[in-house]
Amino acid sequence: MDLSPRLQPPVPTRRRKRPWPAMFVLALVLVAGGIVVTKFLTSAIDYYCNVDEIGVKSGCEPGRSLRVQGTVEKGTIVQQGGETAFRIAFHGKALAVRYDGDPGGLFQECIPVVVHGKLDGDLATGVFHGDQVEVKHSENYEKANPGRINEAATSACPSGE
Repeated sequence: MDLSPRLQPPVPTRRRKRPWPAMFVLALVLVAGGIVVTKFLTSAIDYYCNVDEIGVKSGCEPGRSLRVQGTVEKGTIVQQGGETAFRIAFHGKALAVRYDGDPGGLFQECIPVVVHGKLDGDLATGVFHGDQVEVKHSENYEKANPGRINEAATSACPSGE
């Protein structure tokens, strides 16, 4: 009986081809997903401030993305060239707002609004560039905070109009 090892010819190994196109597509999907998530998270962080809190309350600094609440001052709405300019007030402080377009709907003088956007400059000399205007509070908000709505309305329109 012969127990010596048999020599077999080497089996040619097949070199495995790397799926470069699939890895490239996967990398693109991961980068695009990261960009979308980052953009979503940064746009979701809008601080809510009253006009009088800008520059005073933490998170309400000029240059940040903000939601500013105030009442549209009487006689300040000017629509020109597809842009609407107006002033909102709260607790005796006022803020100039520029909104690209027509806020439409229920937007008018002497009503509380919340404007989303950014303030260029400071409260006294800056302009708030709004990209969204919310006009109506829900009934639940009004029932839970009746003093706040009345306070905002009398701040901008003291005659109660």
